Amino acid sequence: MDDVRETSAWVATHSSHVLVDSSGIEKVVENIQGSIPKVEWDYEGIHYFDNGPLSVQYLFVLDALNFCFWPDKDLNYDHLASGLKAALQNDKSAFDADRLQKYTGPELRELLKWPRPLPLEDERARLLHEVGFELERNFGGKASNLVESCGKSAAKLVALVTRHFAGFRDHSVYKGHQVFLYKRAQIFVADLWGAFKGQWYGEFYDIGSITMFADYVVPAVLEQLGVLKYSSRLANIIETNNEISSGSEEEVELRACSVYAVEKMKELIRIKSGKQVLSVELDLWLWSVGVQCPALQHHRTLSIYY
Repeated sequence: MDDVRETSAWVATHSSHVLVDSSGIEKVVENIQGSIPKVEWDYEGIHYFDNGPLSVQYLFVLDALNFCFWPDKDLNYDHLASGLKAALQNDKSAFDADRLQKYTGPELRELLKWPRPLPLEDERARLLHEVGFELERNFGGKASNLVESCGKSAAKLVALVTRHFAGFRDHSVYKGHQVFLYKRAQIFVADLWGAFKGQWYGEFYDIGSITMFADYVVPAVLEQLGVLKYSSRLANIIETNNEISSGSEEEVELRACSVYAVEKMKELIRIKSGKQVLSVELDLWLWSVGVQCPALQHHRTLSIYY
């Protein structure tokens, strides 16, 4: 994902509100001593997995809906993953392409057994419709056919997803430059790789091309680790739980600088220890650290992209 790396690096070098601190990166790399703690995919046991095409369908639906939980303080990713898992265990046709095109917001809420409206509920339903329609139109209704068409290339799968599914086109314009982040498209690849343990639907010869997944949690963890430094104005906005507009300079910088910082961490680990660490692995570790810290303060942006 050279476009993600290159445009994120451009943001990091022109940033007004977020600084990537090289000394902070050095301290983190020194502390982990070239070996990041191993975090297994689905270490919490919340995902559906049957080692077949239905698992791919589940993951694609999951990643189509994997965004913006914070407006409901009781809702998080675990509820989405486990709720969809239970729905599929109860009805194996729940995510058939024709059915995805018909779900309403309240029906999605019922599917997840959530007692009140979901954040951006109408958008979630719309994105399910898009997934069902495009899968049916181009891939025989099956996300597994989408994956098989990428020729075991992670980069090609991200390109296919963003080409056919508009809801995954996670990019912004920053100071006149287009910036690509592709969080949900990339995490679909990573979920396949993790779930299938790098085999069958999860085999990608270029898994190293995937960057970290710019969300709410990882930037906050990087700031806590001293890797990211915020301007006083941005720090105050986050500390007071004020919303940051989608596509604003502050929001793009938080996400792009996180991508850049993780790439620099990966590079320094290689230089100091000779070990090749994947951005996917660094992201999973950083994210797992963040979700175990309920008091962690993150930025708040209403967005369908993360």
